[in-house]
Amino acid sequence: MKIIKSGKRKTAVARAILTEGSGKISINKKNYKNLQIFDKLKIEEPIRIAENILGKINFDVSIMVKGGGEKGQIEAARLALAKVIIEFSKSEELTKSFLNYDRNLLIADIRRKESYKPGDSKARKKRQSSKR
Repeated sequence: MKIIKSGKRKTAVARAILTEGSGKISINKKNYKNLQIFDKLKIEEPIRIAENILGKINFDVSIMVKGGGEKGQIEAARLALAKVIIEFSKSEELTKSFLNYDRNLLIADIRRKESYKPGDSKARKKRQSSKR
């Protein structure tokens, strides 16, 4: 059995592949436990909630992330991980607990960078003029 889901945050795109196994979770072919402490805790949130409701986790998840910065990649991976766990378990209770804990576990943050306007240097900054 193989389940594939994706998650996005800013310009980072993550693809999570769930297969049956012993509970290994890797991000870009590295164990998530080797990440920085706050990044590791962010990835652990959906895992811990799932363990509370489903019990022992008996699947492996491989997450590949491209684009964006370090934190955006972690957020995208977290979203993809939560989505793939929901698809695997098909548990309504788990979906509700993810949404109660943090809505961004299942629903992507759609905010993006505003585009530059013609004749200006930035998205919102207007050209200066002096009234002389």
